[in-house]
Amino acid sequence: MSHANEGSVRAILYALGANFGIAVSKYVAAWWTNSGSMLAEAIHSTADCVNQLLLLFGMKEAKRPESADHPLGHHRVTYFWSMLVALLLFLMGGAYSVYEGISRLRHPHPIENGLVALAVLGIAVVLEAFSLAGAMREIRKLAGGKPFLRWFRETRESELMVIAGEDIAALAGLVLAFMAVSVAILTGNPVWDAVGTLAVGVVLMIIAVMVLIEVKGLIVGESVSPEQRVAIQRFTAAQPEVAEVLNVITLAWGSMIVIAVKARMAGAEQISGAELVRRINAVEERMQAEYPQARWVFFEPDVR
Repeated sequence: MSHANEGSVRAILYALGANFGIAVSKYVAAWWTNSGSMLAEAIHSTADCVNQLLLLFGMKEAKRPESADHPLGHHRVTYFWSMLVALLLFLMGGAYSVYEGISRLRHPHPIENGLVALAVLGIAVVLEAFSLAGAMREIRKLAGGKPFLRWFRETRESELMVIAGEDIAALAGLVLAFMAVSVAILTGNPVWDAVGTLAVGVVLMIIAVMVLIEVKGLIVGESVSPEQRVAIQRFTAAQPEVAEVLNVITLAWGSMIVIAVKARMAGAEQISGAELVRRINAVEERMQAEYPQARWVFFEPDVR
């Protein structure tokens, strides 16, 4: 398992453990207090637990071996599961919260035992913050000093991107729910609880759409990160067997990458076909040693 994969698994397990405990406590508090914001948060935490299980399943499925029908393996299946998770975050978390908020606006229900709701939300904020901190630690290991938003746009680690988006949405939703319930208790007006439920839903839907846009790019097909793409091109050009790099195409393939090179080989006019093949194989071998995630390297000798 690659270092990036190990980081993604750790982040998923942090989030799964935190969200399971949070979901149970929220359901109890929602039943006890009759709070719409709390119920919306409980449903969101349940959706998060399901999402994290789906991500783990996708990572396991991605390890299936190559076959005649899938010659490059199943590594890209993680993008499908990441897309499904983002859709569930949008529908189960965001859309349902908006529906619940509208229902509560039309038929307000007073909050009962509001201090219990605030206590559960406060604990959930702490647990979710720990989960997000764990995900951010793994992101910093891979980001190479990039700001978070730039990493989010450029990363090819779909599972870690989804977990980070979920954690940010969860923490923002919890803060909004805490504020809504507090204002509803202080004013005695349950409409604030309904407004908080709506706000939670809108936040979840916005972040889910952001994740969907990024995962869509991976499903369509994206190269490796810009920095790695430049590094691969420079590494290829530095090989003694290569006179000139004509083109380098890279493709993110789950936890692996595909590299296709077209280059003019040094002394190609004077060497035999067997020697040309030997030189190409030598370049490919060094490239795969330099980039272990480059499971497939396709090298085509050519002239300008």
